[in-house]
This record gives sequence, C-alpha cells and structure tokens, in this order.
Amino acid sequence: MGSHPDLFDELRVVTADGELDLTTVPAFVRDLEDARHGSRRLFLIVDLRGVTFMDGSVLAPLCTAWEDCRERLGWVRVVHNRPGAGLVFRAGGLQERFPRYASAQDAWNGIPADRAVSGGAT
Repeated sequence: MGSHPDLFDELRVVTADGELDLTTVPAFVRDLEDARHGSRRLFLIVDLRGVTFMDGSVLAPLCTAWEDCRERLGWVRVVHNRPGAGLVFRAGGLQERFPRYASAQDAWNGIPADRAVSGGAT
C-alpha cells in the first residue's frame, strides 16, 4: 500500500495491494489519512487493482474519505477490476457512491468503467 501525494496539488492517489481485511485495513486507513493531509480541495483516487481479497472493513474508511473530500469540494473515485471488490460495494449498498473505474486516468476524467465500455462519454 502507499500514497503518492505529489501527483498534483489537488489530486492524490492511494494504491493498495494484497488482502484488505480486518488485519490489514489499519495500514489502508493510515494511507487514506496521509493522502488527505491539509485542508484544501482534494480529489482522491483509490486504486484497488492489486487487491486480491477485500472484505467490508474497507467501507467505513472509504466513506470517511468520501465525506472529507466532499466537504472540501472534491471527490473519491475507486479503481478496481476484480469481482470481489464489486460484490463488497454492492453488499454495502455503495455502488452509486463508488462506481468502478477501470484506471486512474479514467477516474481522473470521470469515466466509470460501465460508461467506458458502452461507448464513452457523449
């Protein structure tokens, strides 16, 4: 896991890999908090493409990050490509809050994966 806070002033990327569960989520929470330092407007991309397993313990920290970024007139967008992540978001009722993005570039451009596959933006 790791954050790359110097990408742009207002854009931060947090990348996770391996398993995200009750035993590993504290490091993920720290990465999310570190990426949100400061008080300026913030756009946060969370890249979960390297995550091989994830459970519902990631939902509360992601929602906290979403609320913080939204209060700062920004957003959180999640990149993932494994069915398990989609199931966790669906089970938590958070698919609308966290639509799937296929890449960090698509997340930055606001193109959800389902929209990119069906023909792109209009």
